Amino acid sequence: MKYQGVLRKMDTEFGQPIQYFLIFENDFLNMNQLLNKTITIHFVKYQCLNCGLDKPIYRQGFCKSCFFEIPQAADWIMRPELSTAHLDKEDRDLEYEKKAQLQPHIVYLANSSNVKVGVTRKNQVPTRWIDQGAHEAIEIVEVPNRYLAGITEVALKEHISDKTNWRKMLKNDIADESLKAWKQKLKTYIPEEAQDYFIENNSETHIDFPVLQYPDKPKSLNIEKTKEFIGKLVGIKGQYLIFEDQTVFNIRTNEGLVVQIGLV
Repeated sequence: MKYQGVLRKMDTEFGQPIQYFLIFENDFLNMNQLLNKTITIHFVKYQCLNCGLDKPIYRQGFCKSCFFEIPQAADWIMRPELSTAHLDKEDRDLEYEKKAQLQPHIVYLANSSNVKVGVTRKNQVPTRWIDQGAHEAIEIVEVPNRYLAGITEVALKEHISDKTNWRKMLKNDIADESLKAWKQKLKTYIPEEAQDYFIENNSETHIDFPVLQYPDKPKSLNIEKTKEFIGKLVGIKGQYLIFEDQTVFNIRTNEGLVVQIGLV
């Protein structure tokens, strides 16, 4: 049986362990059921997640022209502090920006390779942490818009990382840290506008990933280049498929590629 469709980040379901689903237009795959099985991934073509055309993907699943035009790829997506909808100022599409930016956002700490600070919409908890491969996370503040979350993250990343080391995360090389202790330590650096939104009493969320074997030296699969890959799936963490031969395939960074997946 072969499944074909355009890659989008895997859907997840919180459980022990996390359940992963690859959703195609007419099919879906529960990826956990493919663990310990040999699968093929075959590159078919491109399909921009916005215009649907077979044009090389530039970033975030979009072709170059869409990436520079649509609101879903604007700078405030990656840099929340650039949000302006709360000022009624348009970047690319004010209606879209109001919907996305003027809703509750969480600033959090996550431990995936090291402790890092991040921002997500409240309705993306715990999905965002799962996607980053964090084995634990804790919320620091809950604010009413994206801008406040952004300026809080900017202030905190003066004192803690805002990046995940993907290799360490995949190797499960995790620093043993207390997120609660970090949260208290960082409290004084929260900007004045966000101080009232500090979450005082909460506990960490712990996440269990379906991994049978972690790679010692993960090497990234470039399916556009190789066109085809065959390997035994031994784990899923973050948005990565982990194979027995140490190859890893990041679904998120390959969004917009049409692939065929089958069992050998």
